[in-house]
Amino acid sequence: MASLDAASISIVDVTDESTFALLPPCADPGFDHRSCDYWEDADRGSKAIRLDWLEEVRPTPASAEPPTPENPFLADLAERQANPFAAPGIGLGAGNPFLADDDPDDNPFAPRREARPTVGATARPKLRLLGRGLGVAGSYAKVLLRDDIPAAYCQFGPLTAYPRAQRTRDLYPALPEAPLPAVITCIATTAAARHAGLAQALVEAVCDDLGRRGFAAVETYPEPGARPDATSAATPAFWESVGFAVVAPDDRFPVLRRELA
Repeated sequence: MASLDAASISIVDVTDESTFALLPPCADPGFDHRSCDYWEDADRGSKAIRLDWLEEVRPTPASAEPPTPENPFLADLAERQANPFAAPGIGLGAGNPFLADDDPDDNPFAPRREARPTVGATARPKLRLLGRGLGVAGSYAKVLLRDDIPAAYCQFGPLTAYPRAQRTRDLYPALPEAPLPAVITCIATTAAARHAGLAQALVEAVCDDLGRRGFAAVETYPEPGARPDATSAATPAFWESVGFAVVAPDDRFPVLRRELA
């Protein structure tokens, strides 16, 4: 393993469009981290590149309401039901004049809530998946840059964010149920950045972050026998090299776990 020059390495959380744009390409062009929902959707999730997920999301314009047919029997309803004692402009269908200048949802006696961070409703589909925890636990992805060039990517988060991981855990009733672990679903480096210790460095940063977030353990679910370019879940040997231990040995669906101090 080559030694790392700390001055050339930086790690960023994926929290918005600019950091999402740093996700490095997959070594196999048939896959793409930016359009993968394999772990988030246990039934229909896909690792394959989906070009429509990479296009800019535009807000859907509000459709114009169809015109309401005129009812001759209601033509003068407003005049007949107008309140002669109300101030001008306050008649049928008017709002509450005492709330006209106030936000009805604003309780002056309750402490104001700070707006939670969000990636926005028009963010790309994968970014919306990665940004679900911003207001609670934080980012679900990190990118490692070497000399300011994206070189490695890691996806992680609470078990509840990844139903396919939960499905794997369900195969092994002996796995501890409390406290539930965080999970690392993906770790990948670009082809040009391999064998430099970057993936190991990124996993260490993720584990440190998860420990600060209050998780007591982290699990991962590698794919034994898969081609290196066809999986971002790495191999059991890789995870053992960064302090994980096999807790559910299996030729197809092993589980590895690391306790966090």
